[in-house]
Amino acid sequence: MRNPSPCTSPPRTSPPPGRTGRPRSAAADAAILAATRDALVELGWSKLTMGDVSARAGVAKTTLYRRWAGKSELVVDAVAELFDALELPDRGSLEADIEYVVLQFAQLLRRPEARTALMAVVAESTRDEALRGRIRSAIVDRQKRLVVLGRERAQARGELPYEEDEALSGLATDLIFDVIAGTVVHRALVSCEPVDELWVSAFTSLLMHGLRGAASA
Repeated sequence: MRNPSPCTSPPRTSPPPGRTGRPRSAAADAAILAATRDALVELGWSKLTMGDVSARAGVAKTTLYRRWAGKSELVVDAVAELFDALELPDRGSLEADIEYVVLQFAQLLRRPEARTALMAVVAESTRDEALRGRIRSAIVDRQKRLVVLGRERAQARGELPYEEDEALSGLATDLIFDVIAGTVVHRALVSCEPVDELWVSAFTSLLMHGLRGAASA
């Protein structure tokens, strides 16, 4: 939406379309999402209610329902906020970038609120198509930014070739994300094995060089 012309003033009698009442408070949103994660760890998915969250956050239930239609959407956004904190600083090489983000991701999954919330929404989404869509948009699609950034840096360094075909480039982004995220989640939350520096180094070598390259490395 374009900004209004500086030469004209918007009418004061009507609020902008789709927005009524007071603007959302970032502090209230943060308190609600933190309360959601705390309640989920303590109560579990089945016992968690919007009332529990509103009491912990110190807000009315109507405040919750103005922002989220129900528990599923609220929990997904509570998980997404954690994943949005992931970063990919430039470590000088693609291999170092991958190792850094994998270790950072594993550290996040060790937090009780992250692992509990993620496992809960994934389990619930197996019978809720709308929830699967929200997980894709709020978590998966947003976190692919790290893959895009990492590939762009690697291409600028000459470590990876540039791709002119946007479809192939998008497919490569999806594959890289699926391999990294899927492997780390399985290792940390399903197999319950450590994601330590030794494992991360071996995994990165496999990702960088493939099965034959990793075997000869």
